[in-house]
Amino acid sequence: MSDPSALTTEALAAIAQAPGEDALAKVELEYLGRKSGRVSRLLANIGQLPPAEKAALGKAANEAKRAIEAALAARRAELEQARLADLAETEAIDVTFPGPPLGRGHIHVLTQVRRQIETVLESLGYQVELGPEVETEWYNFEALNITAGHPARENWDSFYFSPELLLRAHTSPVQIRAMQRIKEPPIYIITPGRCYRRDAPEATRLPYFSQVEGLAVDRGMTVGDMKGTLLYMIQSLYGADRKVRVRPSYFPFTEPSFEFDVSCGICGGMGCKSCRHKGWLEVGGCGMVHPQVLRNGGIDPSQWNGYAWGFGIERMAMLKHDVDDIRLFYEPDLRFLEQF
Repeated sequence: MSDPSALTTEALAAIAQAPGEDALAKVELEYLGRKSGRVSRLLANIGQLPPAEKAALGKAANEAKRAIEAALAARRAELEQARLADLAETEAIDVTFPGPPLGRGHIHVLTQVRRQIETVLESLGYQVELGPEVETEWYNFEALNITAGHPARENWDSFYFSPELLLRAHTSPVQIRAMQRIKEPPIYIITPGRCYRRDAPEATRLPYFSQVEGLAVDRGMTVGDMKGTLLYMIQSLYGADRKVRVRPSYFPFTEPSFEFDVSCGICGGMGCKSCRHKGWLEVGGCGMVHPQVLRNGGIDPSQWNGYAWGFGIERMAMLKHDVDDIRLFYEPDLRFLEQF
């Protein structure tokens, strides 16, 4: 087609019918392509024309090019406006419509276990006592019959702020403070809280952990009373089929002292991989309160005696839920935490 006017009319019709950007690009290439475009081909033999015709054809070709370019721009704007209108229709956001409910968390498994322990022992008449996490050496060691230079201090070594001030290594200092405050037995308390020791992190220990200790001071207390109390607590937490046992041990603040074990809940005490084929799992330490510790708390050991015990809450949670790595309790892995 050698008539610029007819070529323009044909191009504008094609542009108007183009359904999208891809079709427009094809029309643009067909009519305005630099070498093969139909407008360019109009000028292929312009050099052979007389001057008057040459000028007229050049002017008509330029007008056709501008008209086609304007039509392409207008059609692109029209298609973009239609696209945005479609988005507004299909992806409209109603700001007055209620949003999706927020996900709600739950109490951490260690807090769950701690509260269960507190509930069980409160039903026996024990009261919860709390104390400072930053302690003096006297409350953390000496009042508990761990004198300066005592080799047992190595097991309870903690983080010092000064030669006399440190992060508590256990919640036993709260027992001394409670005896000093209450003064007159009977005393039945539990002391839950965070403790700190200079232990390298591994599957069974951390430099920070939660502990719950118990103290009972009354007249005529026996190891049988202690074992019966702990048996009731364990069976309330783990089930009536669990058994307990005590083994002789040594702690500076109790005499006699014992390690406290619970029968394995996986194998029922028969022996398995979880309990290293022993049938028993160690929970913590216990014993009859040393007379000197009672004196340090302001209690006369000739009239009163008592028992004490201390268990790691993480350890009890591991036994309750068959968790094999203590570090999981402190890692923000929702795959683990959402199980409880």
